[in-house]
Amino acid sequence: MILSCNSCDAQSSHSPPQNDFLQCMSLHLPNNTGISSVVYTPNDASYLSILLSSVRSLRFRSASTPRPQVIVTPFEESQIQTTILCARENGMQIRIRSGGHDYEGLSYTSQVPFVVLDLFNFSEVAIDGDQKTAWVGAGAIIGQLYYRISQTSRTLAFPAGACPTVGVGGLFSGGGYGPMLRKFGLAADNIIDARIIDVNGRILDRKSMGEDLFWAIRGGGGSSFGVITAWKLKLVTVPETLTIFSVGRTLEQNATQLVHKWQYIAPNLDEDILLSISIGPVNSSGAAGGKTIQANFNSVYLGGVDKLLPLLEQSFPELGVRREDCTEVSWIQSALFFGGYSIQVSPEVVTSRNPEIRSTLPITRYYFKAKLDYVQEPISIKGFEGMWKLLLEREANMGELLVVPYGGKMKEISESALPFPHRAGNLYKIQQLAYWEESGAVASERSISWSRKLHDYMTPYVSKSPRASYMNYRDLDLGVNNYNGDGKTSTSYAQASVWGLKYFKNNFKRLVQIKTKVDPTNFFRNEQSIPSLYSKSSSKNN
Repeated sequence: MILSCNSCDAQSSHSPPQNDFLQCMSLHLPNNTGISSVVYTPNDASYLSILLSSVRSLRFRSASTPRPQVIVTPFEESQIQTTILCARENGMQIRIRSGGHDYEGLSYTSQVPFVVLDLFNFSEVAIDGDQKTAWVGAGAIIGQLYYRISQTSRTLAFPAGACPTVGVGGLFSGGGYGPMLRKFGLAADNIIDARIIDVNGRILDRKSMGEDLFWAIRGGGGSSFGVITAWKLKLVTVPETLTIFSVGRTLEQNATQLVHKWQYIAPNLDEDILLSISIGPVNSSGAAGGKTIQANFNSVYLGGVDKLLPLLEQSFPELGVRREDCTEVSWIQSALFFGGYSIQVSPEVVTSRNPEIRSTLPITRYYFKAKLDYVQEPISIKGFEGMWKLLLEREANMGELLVVPYGGKMKEISESALPFPHRAGNLYKIQQLAYWEESGAVASERSISWSRKLHDYMTPYVSKSPRASYMNYRDLDLGVNNYNGDGKTSTSYAQASVWGLKYFKNNFKRLVQIKTKVDPTNFFRNEQSIPSLYSKSSSKNN
């Protein structure tokens, strides 16, 4: 099916665009497809529950958040083609939602009339154990993928994220890192094919889309280029036995010195080891002010404890990891561990989009604002002490630094291999998170202001020219695209470069060139989508 329309991108003048959109959908959907089974408006009883079911950030669950005029929940690719056609004909944006974890809510909010294309029905996972490959629908969550792999083999795995409810559509198209990144790289590094529906409604695979577009959607953000419906993955082989541990150290237990030394050790460890840190304020009756800083050293090792302990004793004896701190697990149990679950629960818990057993990950429980930096030179003890001072301004457990080392496979891959450029030269990344429990603008602004203050403090210690960030930790403070009155972007290449170079460095130029070729009128757009070089003139002429 190739889409054709006589008035693409031209909004009707005689009725609201959503009315014309619904009429278009009724006209073009096959007769055997009831529009009521895939299309929902605010007048439908189930509209709100469908909308909120995948709004993962509490900041965007309030009634004041702009909501879509229409939600489409397709079962078939032809229904996506129809949605693109009708949105183009009636001047409506499409926001594509897989798991709903966009940090700034861009997969389900917009300031202009829009349709949410929710892909949760595209969640099939097909494993080929002999070929060590898998096809996964873009609407699946990574927990579903992990569980299906674990049911096929104890020694097959896939290197993706930690939070089980994150959708693969957004995670993979932005890069996708997880506990095995030092061994196998990003999720996007292990993708070997995909299906995408472009602005003209063509269904393309790797061969028909060409290597440029296939490159772009693996780290450059798929929603700038079309609607990805499925990914083909190259699975990886892991041992039957992995080892995990988590040990906490407070300031009174030498945490500052341990974190400082960690910088010199963790990026250079054997690639089979990930040793990350979560750092934040905790209550402590013995500390001044009743709070202290605790650093939790969290690790997974692709092997047994008998091999891990000598490695740690040789490389980082000061941490004092003991055999009793360690637990031997299967790969799927390690996914439970990093996903905020007890390894004793059934792994099937990770298959639910809204699990009855809640994860302990703070990002799944609180309002939050996140920022990210890359560290390329070790930070001084004085630098860390300034961070602790700012963290102690927060209530216990309401501020956090998540610190993940690079090295290993990550430094072996060229920064131009994929749009994700953050490879060799980075010691680690440090995510800065503010959490809060109260609703309302006052509480939100107070915590967001604190996150900006911490981010400002970090400036001397992190990457420069550009100060790099990661697209999957989207931050609109870095810059946004402009919109003129009819909702079309009019952002120049120079302006988009303000945020684009931070996410993609020198790869941004190639992304813009590919975008201009495959979507010249910039139909697929949002506040931080890749711009088209022609979009400014095109929007004036439409």
